[in-house]
Amino acid sequence: MDDRPTLDDIRRAPKVLLHDHLDGGVRPATIVDLARDGGYGALPTTDPENLRAWFEEASNSGSLERYLETFSHTVGVMQSVEALTRVAYECAEDLAADGVVYAEVRYAPEQHLGGGLTLEQVVEAVLDGFAKGRRDFGIRVGTLVTAMRHQARSMEIAELAVRYRDLGVVGFDIAGAEAGYPPTRHLDAFEYLQRENAHFTIHAGEGFGLPSIWQAIQWCGADRLGHGVRIIDDIEVDGDEARLGRLAGYVRDKRIPLEMCPTSNIQTGAAKSIEEHPIGLLRRLSFRVTVNTDNRLMSGTTLSREFAKLRDAFGYGWDDLQWFTVNAMKSAFVPFNERLELINGVIKPGFAQLKWSGARPLA
Repeated sequence: MDDRPTLDDIRRAPKVLLHDHLDGGVRPATIVDLARDGGYGALPTTDPENLRAWFEEASNSGSLERYLETFSHTVGVMQSVEALTRVAYECAEDLAADGVVYAEVRYAPEQHLGGGLTLEQVVEAVLDGFAKGRRDFGIRVGTLVTAMRHQARSMEIAELAVRYRDLGVVGFDIAGAEAGYPPTRHLDAFEYLQRENAHFTIHAGEGFGLPSIWQAIQWCGADRLGHGVRIIDDIEVDGDEARLGRLAGYVRDKRIPLEMCPTSNIQTGAAKSIEEHPIGLLRRLSFRVTVNTDNRLMSGTTLSREFAKLRDAFGYGWDDLQWFTVNAMKSAFVPFNERLELINGVIKPGFAQLKWSGARPLA
């Protein structure tokens, strides 16, 4: 039996995605269409393939701040109900085509008000697109509403998350450049979410180090860490031995999920290469690691491609890919019984079928 899955095999596997930005996965052709229809004239090119190449090249600077600049164009064309619904629908279609069975897709409602929409209209437009996507493609998508850490609307967005949590919004997040904008600036929003028994994740440990992770967990009470790559700074490695510092030990022992995005982490300078990405060590040390795409357009990636890169770098087989997938489903912001249903009814049977389909019959 060959335990090294091909990319096509991986695409067929039932996968789970927890960290994917709606405005980071728009189809280039759709950007061109929406720019034309909405009068957005700032695109660097109106040829879809050239535009795809531009996004990928502009995202390979090694700087998180430069990486984030590319979003001005995708956000710029997502300023109407029709645009938001279309982008959400196509996101569901693209993820389902890649074999994703459950996804949590995040976006910042405050960035889509330029055309006169209200926060509520933005949320409802996105939910409508994903509802249509579930109907047509069978994929379930929960949304995370994101507050920008350099702005002052986090409480307003947190209240929005609670207001729509029974309608498809499964959680809250803060995003944006970490340096100079610690998560504790938004402590009132996190305390409100905790009082409301609501779920939230925090971008931490990507562009900044251990203090960002520590604040996200110990001050703000994050359920998950967006990226969390710099937790590696609290681990000392000597040959085959690894010693965990207090924070790293806490994260591992409390099973705090790490939403890792290998290709994106390289683009933003959080990791040097796939082969040197901390995910290899963290998986070996049994942290609650999950694999994600972050921004499929900017990174030119899919979840299947991320798994394939890890397969090549670390020799992962079906058992490893299933381990990452089950980790993700365990960490999703949906009720326990729904997580269990997908793990036992979809994920494990799907991986088992793929794993054993290439097995040789007994002599």
